[in-house]
Amino acid sequence: MPILEAENICKTFDRTEVLKHIDLSLEKGQVLSIIGSSGSGKTTLLRCLNFLERPDKGIIRVNGETLFDAGDPATQSEASIRKKRLHFGLVFQSFNLFPQYTAMENVMLARRLLAAEQPDFKARKKEIYEEIEVQAKTLLEQMGLSNRRDNYPHQLSGGQCQRVAIARALALKPDILCFDEPTSALDPELTGEVLKVIRELADKNTTMIIVTHEMSFARDVASHVIFMDDGTIVEQGDPMEVFGNPKEERTKQFLSHY
Repeated sequence: MPILEAENICKTFDRTEVLKHIDLSLEKGQVLSIIGSSGSGKTTLLRCLNFLERPDKGIIRVNGETLFDAGDPATQSEASIRKKRLHFGLVFQSFNLFPQYTAMENVMLARRLLAAEQPDFKARKKEIYEEIEVQAKTLLEQMGLSNRRDNYPHQLSGGQCQRVAIARALALKPDILCFDEPTSALDPELTGEVLKVIRELADKNTTMIIVTHEMSFARDVASHVIFMDDGTIVEQGDPMEVFGNPKEERTKQFLSHY
């Protein structure tokens, strides 16, 4: 069973069709790269899949459970959507760290907020907070940031901020980790730092969706590639096929620039 299924996803902004009848599926442990020119609908698709945008049409399932059905209002309440977002961890293009919190506090924040909703929170508060702190330290160590956990975002480089953002996304143990152009705000050296972390996550069979302009990275790390243009999926398949022998003319034209 696919971990993620999306059927007939459509999205319109101000009469402009941004997504047109998108179908896709994702297997557990798969790394899906979404490529295409600016304005092709890549980021909007990612935001619809993790409920930061609501599709006008379509169905989204995770682990066989229907999380969203545009034809069923019962799946669209704000309280319901908030819980469903927990299936996804999102790493933003521009980090989106809270400037008033340290790296450690940024990683712990979401889990602390959710912990307060647990029935046994008051009785186990100290124990729960200790567990959250241990996890945050472990994640920052994995990101190579053990010596930076007490630094604030303005004291970190862009690559370090993005690695904190990845640790934060992993803290809630999401089913799917989503990246929206994770290196576009970084210089080449810092880009390498972040791509190294993502490669390591791929080696650990982390299920990921990555919107990227880094073609060599998409080719080398992805297990499946989607090329989008004008709100549609033009071509998809194994990276070696899409990059090495594209079938569609629009794909060929796009890849000729890289």
